[in-house]
Amino acid sequence: MRDIYQDVTDKIVKALDQGVTPWIKPWSSSGSADVSHHQPFPINAITRRPYSGINLPLLWAEARLQGFTQDRWLTFNQAKKAGGHIRKGEHSALAVLYKPMEREEQTEAGQPVLDENGQPKVAHFGILRTHFLFNIEQTEGLETLNETLLETEPSDPFFPNSAAESFLLSSGANIIHRFSDEAFYHPIRDLIQLPTKAQFHDQGGYYATALHELTHWTGHHSRLQRKSGTSPCPFGSPGYAFEELIAEMGAAFLCAYAGIQGELRHEGYIDSWLSLLKADKRAIFRASGHARSASEYVLNLEQQLKQMVMDDSRCMNDRV
Repeated sequence: MRDIYQDVTDKIVKALDQGVTPWIKPWSSSGSADVSHHQPFPINAITRRPYSGINLPLLWAEARLQGFTQDRWLTFNQAKKAGGHIRKGEHSALAVLYKPMEREEQTEAGQPVLDENGQPKVAHFGILRTHFLFNIEQTEGLETLNETLLETEPSDPFFPNSAAESFLLSSGANIIHRFSDEAFYHPIRDLIQLPTKAQFHDQGGYYATALHELTHWTGHHSRLQRKSGTSPCPFGSPGYAFEELIAEMGAAFLCAYAGIQGELRHEGYIDSWLSLLKADKRAIFRASGHARSASEYVLNLEQQLKQMVMDDSRCMNDRV
């Protein structure tokens, strides 16, 4: 039986071995920093549905390794139904379909297990299935689906990115800037320290670093209660590497939402990540799940703040 966990881990390890960080988006987003004007994640070229979870690093890694410039994917059958075909000799990219399932718990005698309210307990689990995708650039006869990528002029390196600034502001995190060579999250003091903006080479480097530390911040016991983010782990240990892996992926997801070309902050972690992934084939799934939860937590805080502002505005208008 095919081991999906091992297949996915092997793909990620292969990318890291070749110096490719799979959770970094491989191209610059077109258009403005307004997240409503661009699609941050890989999408299906036919249904326009975005891929999520472990499929993000899988498809981003494949795009970087193969040199694709578009983030649209489809299956062999989808290309055929759309009137085109996959070019001869092209190789597919591995993707994973997760189907949530549930069933009532039963005793060994086949009787339902009841909770404290006398209701049957329900066990939740998921089924993983592999499917294989091709990038739109691997097809022929689908020219009508191809979109011209908009080229934009380079922006001022330190011009504020409104979406990223909104993530940081709406989080309510205690963020201080000091002229130093250190960026870190201090879990006991619950604060983020960053170098001054002027110390960064460009906008992307600053926001990737800030959102990396903000991802650490989400793991605090008063927020997502992420064990790897609250339990002290020595530098270089598997636990430390795991939390850094979550922070890098979470920052990459938020950078994608903000239309920022994120960069890997800590190249020195690659060896520890490789050791972690080679030792535990499920680690990348857990890390991507935590990173997704962290990014969604930040996005939800932003939406809550926007809603509060709208509600306050309505109240003021009503009084007038």
